[in-house]
Order: sequence, then C-alpha cells, then structure tokens
Amino acid sequence: MAKKARKARSKSKKSRRTLGLSKQNKIILGSLLILLSMALFFSFVSFYFTWQDDQSLLTEFSDRNEEAKNLLNKFGASISHFVVYKGFGIASLILTILLCITGLYFFLSLEKKGLFKKWIWGLVFMIWISLALGFLADTHPLLGGLVGYEMNDFLQDYTGKIGVFLILLFGLTFILVRFFEFTPDGAARYFTSKKAALASNRKGGTDSNSTNTSSADIVLDNEEDTPVTIDTYTHKKDIPSLEDEKPAKDDFEVTVPVEEETDELAMEVEKIVEEEEEKDNTSDKLVADFGEFDPTLELGSYKFPTIDLLDPHGVTGGITINQEELEDNKNKIVETLKNYKIGIAQIKATIGPTVTLYEIVPEAGVRISKIKNLEDDIALSLAALGIRIIAPIPGKGTIGIEVPNKNATIVSMRSVIASSKFQKAEMQLPIAFGKTISNETFVVDLAKMPHMLMAGATGQGKSVGLNAVLTSLLYKKHPAEVKFILVDPKKVELTLYNKIERHFLAKLPGSDEAIITDNTKVINTLNSLCIEMDDRYELLKAAMVRNIKEYNTKFKARKLNPNDGHKFLPYIVLVIDEFADLIMTAGKEVETPIARLAQLARAIGIHLIIATQRPSVNVITGIIKANFPARIAFRVTSKIDSRTILDAQGADQLIGLGDMLYTQGNDVTRIQCAFVDTPEVAKITEYIGSQRAYPDAHELPEYSGEDSGTNLDYEIADRDALFQEAAEVIVTAQQGSASLIQRKLKLGYNRAGRIVDQLEAAGIVGPFEGSKARQVLVPDLAALDQLLSNELK
Repeated sequence: MAKKARKARSKSKKSRRTLGLSKQNKIILGSLLILLSMALFFSFVSFYFTWQDDQSLLTEFSDRNEEAKNLLNKFGASISHFVVYKGFGIASLILTILLCITGLYFFLSLEKKGLFKKWIWGLVFMIWISLALGFLADTHPLLGGLVGYEMNDFLQDYTGKIGVFLILLFGLTFILVRFFEFTPDGAARYFTSKKAALASNRKGGTDSNSTNTSSADIVLDNEEDTPVTIDTYTHKKDIPSLEDEKPAKDDFEVTVPVEEETDELAMEVEKIVEEEEEKDNTSDKLVADFGEFDPTLELGSYKFPTIDLLDPHGVTGGITINQEELEDNKNKIVETLKNYKIGIAQIKATIGPTVTLYEIVPEAGVRISKIKNLEDDIALSLAALGIRIIAPIPGKGTIGIEVPNKNATIVSMRSVIASSKFQKAEMQLPIAFGKTISNETFVVDLAKMPHMLMAGATGQGKSVGLNAVLTSLLYKKHPAEVKFILVDPKKVELTLYNKIERHFLAKLPGSDEAIITDNTKVINTLNSLCIEMDDRYELLKAAMVRNIKEYNTKFKARKLNPNDGHKFLPYIVLVIDEFADLIMTAGKEVETPIARLAQLARAIGIHLIIATQRPSVNVITGIIKANFPARIAFRVTSKIDSRTILDAQGADQLIGLGDMLYTQGNDVTRIQCAFVDTPEVAKITEYIGSQRAYPDAHELPEYSGEDSGTNLDYEIADRDALFQEAAEVIVTAQQGSASLIQRKLKLGYNRAGRIVDQLEAAGIVGPFEGSKARQVLVPDLAALDQLLSNELK
C-alpha cells in the first residue's frame, strides 16, 4: 500500500508539472490546437493562389461587406500575409505541423517528453528552408518569405553568393548530423549493403535453375555437452565453404539457412487479447455514489473568523524610512571600524520593522573575528540598546550588523494574517509568526517542525507568541481538523480560549474545565495523550500507511471501514504556557511522557509547543532539547540562557517587545513577532464560540492515574519492620514526608518511600500532592495505637 501511495504521489507531481491541466482541459486545448493548425494550413496553401486578389483587403479587415478569396476569408488572408509573406514563406507550413503535433500530445494526454525538442528542430528547419528558398529562388521572394529574402540580402552584402551557399551547406550538414545522425562511415555501410543486396539479387536470378542442395550439420554445445544436429539446405554458390573459413575459438559453427522456393503454407497468428482489469472497487463506487468523506460536514455551517476582528494598531503605510537615521548609523559604523584600522569596501542597509540590518563587505585582509570582537564598541558609538553581529551571514559573503530602530513599527497580527504568503500557504498547520528583517511575512508549518520550544524572560512576548500561534491556526483550520490541549499553570493566560471548548479543545473524560491548570490533571492528560498516540499507531498499522496525512487521505477516499475502528484523525496541538512550573512540581512524571510524545508523536499528528521563562538546563533537559528542533528565543538575560535555548548567542542582544530569534536546526532568523492583543483574542473566540458547536469537547482516552501509593504492600504481614516506628515519627511530627523518615530512622530513600506507601495504604497519611508534604490523617499517638490495634483484630 505504501508503494501505491508513493505512485499516487508521483502521479500527482507529474500532473502538477503538466501545466496543471485536468484531463478535460487537455482535450479541449488539444482539439483547439489541432483545429487551429488545420485552419492555418488551408489559409497558407490558398494564400499562394489568392494573395494578389486579397492584397487590397488587408486594410479593410473591419469592413464586413468586403470578402477575401482565401479559404479562411479575411482572417486567413491577414494571418497568411503576416506569417507567409512577411515571415518564412512556404516553410511556414512547418508551423502548422508543429501545432498539430502539440495538439495531439494534449488531446491524447501523451507524455510531453521530446515535444520541446520537436519545436526546436521545427524552427531550425523553418529558418533553413526559408533561407535556402530565398537563395535559390531570389526572383520569387514569396517562396522564402520576407525573412528569407532579407536574410539573404543581408548575408550577401557581407559574404557574397558563395558565402551564403557555404552557410547553407553548413546548416544542411548540421541538420543531417544532429537530427538524422548522419556520419560518413554510416553512409558508406548503407551504400555497401545496398550494392551487395543488388548483386545477390542478380546472381540469384541467373543461377536459380542450377542449385544443388547439400546437408550441413550445426553442432551446439548445450549444458549437458550433448551435440544437437540440425539439417539445413543451403545454396552452394551463395554460402562459402566451411573449410575455407575456419572459425577462431567459436563454440559452434553456423550456416545461414535459405528458404526453399516451394510454396509454403501460410500460418495465421491469432491476436492475443489481454483481459481488462476491473478498476471499480468498493471504495471507488462509494466515492462515486456519495463523494469523498468530508470531516467538516458535521459543522458545515462553520464560518472562519473574519480579518475585521483583528486591529491594524494604527499602522497602515508600512515601515517609515528615516533616511537621516540610516545615514547617521552608517557613518558611525564606518568611523568606529576605521578607528580600529578596519576598512569597508561596501555597505548596504535592509530596514525591518524594529531592526535595520547593515551588511558590510570588509576590505581584503581583514579578519572577521576582529569585527566580531567590536560588538560592544559599535553599540557604544551608536548608543543602541544592543546590537547583534552576524559574521558572516550564511549564504552571503558579507558581515551583518543588526541595529535597533529608534522608532520601532508594530507588526500587527492583521497584516500577517492578510498577507498572501499566509493565505496561499499549502501547509498542514501554518503559523504566521511575524515579519523578518526584510519585512517579509514569516510562515512555517508546525507539522514539519514537528515540536516547538519557546523561551524568554518575563514580559518579552512569550504569551503574545503563543496567541499568534493559536490565532494562525484558528484562521486557517476547521474545528474538525485540529484540536488544542491548553495547559496554563498561571491560570490567567489562556482562559479566553474557554469559549471555543466545544469547537477546538480536547480534554479528559469527566473534566469540568478544558483549560488545564492542575498539575495532577496535566500528568493524566500527558499519559492519556500517550495512549492516544499508541491507538493512532495501531490504526496506521492496520491501514498500512506511514503518517496521518496518508491515513486521512485514505479515509476520505472511503478505503477504510469505520466498523473496523477507523475514523478521521484531527491534528492535536499541546500547548504548555509555563513548563518550568510543571518540572518543579512534578519532575519526571511530566518529563517522561513529554519525551515519549516528542520522540514518537510527529507521524500521527500530535505536536507539542512548550514555553518557559526559565531556559535553564534543569528545565530544558537534554532529552527535551534533542526532540525539539524548532526553537524560539525572546530576549533573555544572559548568554548562558541564549546558548541553552538556541545553542548559540544572540538572544541576550534582542530588544524585547516581541523581538525574537527562530531556528529549526540550521540558520537563525530574526523576526518581529506579530502583536495580537487580548481584546482581539476575545473577539475571535467570541465569534467562534457563538456558532453551532459539537455536543462536547474532543475527548481523549480515559487514563486512570496510578496513585503514588501501591496496593502491593497492603497486607499487614508484608509491612516493613520499622513500619510502626515510622508511623509514630510521622504522627508526632504531623509531617508526612519520606525525607523525615530518612533522617529520623537513618534509612535509604527507597526504603523510606516504601514505608510511606505502606502508611498511605494503612490510612495514616494522605495521597501524593506533588512537592508538598503528605497530609497526616491521624491526629495523635493514641489514635494511631487504636488504628493499628483495630487492624490486628
């Protein structure tokens, strides 16, 4: 099935290369070209008989009362005058042949390979014939046309008639060698074979009555070394004797059989008719009867958000160029480098919304590292917030100096959503982040990333960046195509998306709130996503496809039976607003499922977006970094944080307010993130939420969270020897933690943990609560003694 899918993709690519025409359009275009070639042929031929009579009507084309004698009337007379008389003469008929061949290619949907070559050679023939007719029939310029006549006249002015003749001879040689593959030795072989054939025919005619038959043996060495003898009858005079020519080291000797001159019985070979393949299968019949499956049909009346819901933020004229500022910065950069004896051969400025890139080409012999080390000196001379030097710019032989503009331009979300680059993006999950330094809208596909890591200091634009991601997907995708799982430990950043719960959000069964704020629910949700991932892989395995795109295509084509558990799979995007808080409270319980999802989930359409304000190594661990190739860094406070998130410096030199760096494992791109304000998000969610929705939010698989305690040690006989002593320590201190038991009873962590589990099973301490100590359920030692004695009864 995977091979069929690849063939289908290759066929679709071929069809896109074929001018993007459907089969019906090819037939229409092909028939038009064929009929046009026929019309031109008739008009060109009749031109040679009627051109004198029609000459006076060329200027009366618009007069409907006048009629030309050309077979195609005034149209034929006009176009023939232009192509034949003013063009290539009788050689113009080649043009009609080329048009006819092209039309046949389209009409019969033939492979276009070789068509371009036919046109090239056809035009070469047309020019050569026009020039030759102009030379040979100079007194009849109509044969070679005006082009042939003028070319001859021009060439004869410089080379004379002999020169033109030699040029024509060279052209003929070129055509014979390149088109007909003519070579002297090939011609010699051709004439020799013809001469030999004529000689043998003459000899066979005179000696036909004096033929003797003789028997010759053909000995073939087969694999069993058994000689096979075949009797043949030959003419003695036609075939040389075997004794005269001894084969050198041949495995077998062969004589050529000659057909007898007796009347042979004709044999008729019946034509083999191949059985036709049955092309109509069940899925094709279902598609023909009901059409492809449409996942958006349940919410067929759904309307995408309009562009008017977004504010332009007062910017309508684009970027304002301050020529004085540009000139001033250029002079300061040149002067600063000159002070350190660094000459500049060339400098160029590219103005962005918040930053201007100055590309400089240093003079020969200047070390790049010398310019790189002057970052702080250039920033001092420009009095800038912070500059960033790119030495060198990848793919260019220049060094880049990024200088913040004094008056930054706000990039509105409206401008990037309305851009043609986003509107025409053929991506699975398109995201419009903002605009680059060259003022181009930056659009990427989340499905290709496949996961994204976002970091930056507080107040530098992370939440706005997340809103830009979610807004892009809301403007581009139908509720049936994508679902969001929103994790918001801060409880206030993503609450606006509650309004689209039954349209776009996914949650655990029985959950009251779709926006997850409780860390325990986060753990259950992540494990539920792992179950969803495993279930989806089982569906892909049963469907024999490799990814969600192929699976959904197959399901839409009704090739997968819903009775077998198959269903349309929407993309799932998990967004975590503050990852550091989850790591601090849950640790490995969060990191493990996230690492598993990051490693495996891309093929089945689950994508992760994680944001944090603490890009430290204990939060963004090596496992997470290895599986999140797409990184976004807003302004951070130190070079170490920049290296942690990007594996490169530069994020500490950003100016904030949405200024960010994006990388996907190769080059680092500087982008001004699009600004989408809270009221805009509220209007979008209100617009979507007011429409008809699904009965409930998309439900994830049910996951029964395993308690931190275990029931394996529930039996009293299996309790630890220090169980009662540990219980007394816990009740006395009224603090249920394993570390307390470790310190008081001098135990290892594993044994102390098992004892805590046993205390929970006995009802002495409460369940696990993250970083907090467990609640002690027994108030004093007397109550503990009573509890333990009741267990023994």
